[in-house]
Parts: sequence; structure tokens; C-alpha cells
Amino acid sequence: MRNLVILGGGYGGLNILQNLVEHNLPEDLHITIIDRNPYHSIKTEFYTIAAGTSADKDVRMDFPEHDKVSYVYAEITKIDTDNQQINLRERSEPVPFDYLVIALGCEDNHHGIEGATKFTESVQTLNKARHAGMAIGNLPAYGKATIVGAGLSGIEVASEIRESRPDLNIRILDRGNSVLKAFDRKIQNYVEDWFMKNDVEVLHHAQVEYVEKDGVCNNGVCYVNDVTIWTAGVRPNYLVRELPLEQDGQEKIVVNDYYQVPEKPHIYVVGDCAASEHSPSAQLARQQGEQTADVLNSVIKDKEPKKPGKLKLKGTLGSLGSSEGFGEMMSQSMVGYIPRLAKSGVLWLNKRH
Repeated sequence: MRNLVILGGGYGGLNILQNLVEHNLPEDLHITIIDRNPYHSIKTEFYTIAAGTSADKDVRMDFPEHDKVSYVYAEITKIDTDNQQINLRERSEPVPFDYLVIALGCEDNHHGIEGATKFTESVQTLNKARHAGMAIGNLPAYGKATIVGAGLSGIEVASEIRESRPDLNIRILDRGNSVLKAFDRKIQNYVEDWFMKNDVEVLHHAQVEYVEKDGVCNNGVCYVNDVTIWTAGVRPNYLVRELPLEQDGQEKIVVNDYYQVPEKPHIYVVGDCAASEHSPSAQLARQQGEQTADVLNSVIKDKEPKKPGKLKLKGTLGSLGSSEGFGEMMSQSMVGYIPRLAKSGVLWLNKRH
């Protein structure tokens, strides 16, 4: 029996599984999914958990059931590429693999800033988003919350907290001269105006020096603070960074056109762990997952795989609370209610799929 092991039940790993089981799998193939949680988490909505505007059940989905698929819910301690096995915490027997998909996602990049790992909240996992939500929810009236980072995650976290807790003093520390540096000026201006109208302070050209339990020190000024949420960059999961495989400048595994590790073609890498010209996103992981599934479907049937086509990303959507949003779709910038409605529609479609 050949074993295909997929590490991570996120967007990339789940899409690979869904696409593979739609085909007739070989009789001698079994698929094992390893994830710490017994459900798929909708990571793009974790900001709502941190703000307290959604319940856990709103960002969870059951994994699909199939007679050739089994699940192992455990913490991975080591990806042993030499012996082709996965070591797990509190489990003496490792999980062997013939084919391996690494789709473990990313974690916060604290850039070596003192105190950032210990004293900041995160939205990178559901467990951490829950913790952040408790911290925000337990703040007294007029408490102080600081979000470090003004990319998509930081903007959605800050705006959702504002809608959830209008009494709080909210500050965003932005490293650049405008929020959402990856978007065009129209969207940047719209979001800046939204924050001004909703009494969210934005400090540009931020240089966080260190973080303490009760404060953030930025450009020589230390701000008293109750909760700090870190959204200032990500890096691949630490298990991936430890692998003896070639990495790019962002610590991501270098793969070929088939998402294979060149020196170990039985190992595939997708999503935030794979080197790519595109920025990390759920959409990117999904499309890579679909293409990887096509490649694997050929390989496991001893056929020559077709080279995947060029990825066609459809754009990015973001929210400003429940009624406003922004986005870039088909090279067009949109702001206001329409992109917010579109984002809700995309989420609904993904849940149904």
C-alpha cells in the first residue's frame, strides 16, 4: 500500500484532497491528512474571532469523509525527509509516506524584536485568534489596543475591533507612509479616511524597538498599551524552515514547475511554504492545491504529468467591519459596500464547496 501524506488541512492541503478524491484513486493508494485540529479552519476570517464578532463554529468546517482517507490529529515534531516519515508528539509510531505534501502554512515573523514573541497577540492560528479575542473582550471601557502592521490582516483586525468595541482606543503602527502598501492609492486613501472617521489612530513610519507587557516602544516613544496584536509579517512554519532543503530569501522551499522539491520529487510543497512570485494568500494556496492535485493524480497512476499552467489570481478583497470594504478584482479597484458584499459571497461559496 502506498501512502500519500498531506501535512496541514488548510486551503492548499484541503484543495489537494478534494480534487484527488473526485478521481478514481488507485486501489493501492491511501491518503493520510495530519493536522493539529479535527476541522478545517477558515483563516481569512480569524480577524473576526480576535474582535469577538464571530463564533468558532463560523470559521470551522468538517473535513470530507472518504474510504481511502484517514486523519491524524496531532502535533508534528519533525518532518524526516531522509527516512520518509513524520514524527508526532505523544505518538511513538511515526507516519510513513511514499508521497508527501507540505502545506503547513505560516507563522508570525517578529523580526527579532525584543518582547514581540512574548507580549503580543496573533491571528495566525485559530487558537491564537481565540486568545486575542479573549484579551480584547476582557478589556475595560476605554482600554488601549495597538495593532502592529498595516497590511491586509492589520487593517481587518483594527476595523473589526472598532466595530466590536467602539469604546476602545485603537492605534495602528504602520511601517510605511500609507496603509496597505500593496494596493493602489484609491484604496489606501479610502481606508485612511475610514480610520479617521472612526477614530482609529494611524502612525506612519513606525519603527517598533521593543514590546513590553503594558506598552509598545516606537521611534523612541513608549506608548502605554493593554493589548498588542502583531500583524507585521509572516514566515513559513518552523518545521519547514528546519528542513535540509533549498530555500529562497524568504525561507520558503524552492520547488519546480510541478510543485516538487527538485532533489526529492516525491515531496510537494504548496501555499505559504513554497517559493513563489506571488504574495501568500488563501487564493494562491487554493490554486496551487488544484494544480498539485492534477500532478499527483498523474503520478500516482504512473502517467506523465502535464505542466501546470500559469496561475490566474482574481484579486484581493478586504473588509472594514460588516458594511464596508475594499478590493482589487480584474485589475479594477473597488471601495465601499460592493467589495464587502463580494467578500461575503466568496466566503459563502467556499463553504458550500
